[in-house]
Parts: sequence; C-alpha cells; structure tokens
Amino acid sequence: MVNTVGRVLDAFWRAAAYCLHPRVIALSLVPLLLTAALAWGLGYFFWESAVDSVRATLDSWKLIDSLLGWLSFVGASDFRAALAPMIVLALALPVLVVFSLFVVALLMTPALVRLVAARRFRALEKKQGGSAWWKSLGWSVWHCFLACVLLLLSMPFWLIPPLVLILPPLICGWLGYRIFAFDVLAEHASVEERQQLMKEHRAPLLGLGVITGYLGAAPAAIWALSVMAVVLAPLLILVSVWLYVLVFAFSTLWFTHYSLSALAELRARVPAAVVVDMAEEAVQ
Repeated sequence: MVNTVGRVLDAFWRAAAYCLHPRVIALSLVPLLLTAALAWGLGYFFWESAVDSVRATLDSWKLIDSLLGWLSFVGASDFRAALAPMIVLALALPVLVVFSLFVVALLMTPALVRLVAARRFRALEKKQGGSAWWKSLGWSVWHCFLACVLLLLSMPFWLIPPLVLILPPLICGWLGYRIFAFDVLAEHASVEERQQLMKEHRAPLLGLGVITGYLGAAPAAIWALSVMAVVLAPLLILVSVWLYVLVFAFSTLWFTHYSLSALAELRARVPAAVVVDMAEEAVQ
C-alpha cells in the first residue's frame, strides 16, 4: 500500500513538472484548435435552432412558465431570457469535454508517452501489445460513447445538489482511467502485461482517473458568471477547452509515469519468479 501511494505521488510530481515542457505546451494547441473548431461549427449551424427549441419546450411546461413569469415580475427578466441559452450550453459542454479527451488520447497521448519513455524508460522494451492505431481508436470511441450515454442518463440527477458534484467527475474519471491506461501501455506492454497491470492496479488507476476527473471539473467554475456566461460564451468556451486540454495532458503524463513504472517493476519481478520456479524444479 505504501509503495503504491509513493508511486502515485512520485508520478504526480513528475507529471506536473513535464507540463511545463515546451513540447507539451505546443502539443496542447492541436486539441484546442480542433475542439474550438467543433464548438464554432456547432454554434454556427445549431445555436439558434437549439435555443428556440429549448425555449419552446420551457414555455410548454406550465410550472416552468409560471416560475419564469414570477421571475420577470420580481425584476429577474434577464434570467428568463438567458435560461434557454444556459441550458444549451450545459448540454453542449459535456460533449466538448468528451471530444477534447478523445482528441488528447488520439493525438497527444502517443507523443507524451514517447517523451516520457525517451527521458526516463529508455531500457523498457516495446512489446506492441495494442499499438495499432485502429485498436486505440476503437477503444477510445467505444468508451467515449459509453461515457456520453452515462452523462446523458445521469443528467436528471444533476438537479440534486450533491450529485452534480459527484456524478460527472466520476464518469469522466472512469473514462480517463479506461482510455489513458490502455493508450499508455499500448506500445510498451504486451496484451497479457496490460491486462495484468490493469487488474493488479485497478484501484490506483481508477483513483488517478477520478482525481483527474475532479480536476477536469474545475474549469466549469468559470461558468459561474450566471447570465454573463451567455454573453461571454465564445470566450469562455475557448478558455474552458484549453483548460480541459491541459488537465487531460497532465492526466496522460500522470498515467504514463505511473503505468510505465509499474510495467518496469512487473518485468523486474518476472525473471526472479522464473528463477525461483526453476530452482524448485531442480530440487525436486
């Protein structure tokens, strides 16, 4: 247990230091540009129709319409006008977050793993257990789809104050754990080694995912500007996406340092176990 905690903390500080590397900063610009382009495209083609649809739905609900009418009566008409756009933004942001995670896993993770391996694990053999691009793509697409479904199904529970602070980070944390652990080990570990490591280290790896999931929830705090968030939405989306990309880059580095260290330790154990088995057979 102590060894696991020590490895987690060691990987944490190493990942934080690597985030200041110029190459890491440069690599973060690619997912930022792609996600920003997606956000702009969705806004350009679907913003007005989505807002009108949400507003019509709200007006059709008697209880909501009465509440909004009361808010207008007490002088909070700005909130009534901004409610529909705020709901659209709340629905669009998780999609952008999952997409940015997908882009980071697809484009940044291989480069970051190579960077860490070249600087710290040069002697670690590459067994190519899952390095085919289509394997990584399929794994990422499938788990991103599952995460989107879970986020969609959990949205009604976000109305319960404690759960909105628990469910999205947990889902994003599970997604990060499944994607990053696979991609980090894809090139260096064999299939058997990857499966063994993900089984033996499931708890710490899931813990890394949940912690980074909560770190990923931090950029959402910039949307706490209420009505002003709608006015500043283009800028806030860009800033949010960049922060999410940096968090996911840090997550990748954290998983990389932890997983490759665990892989090196696993391979160091295996020869010793083989020697012990051979000695026992010789005695018999």
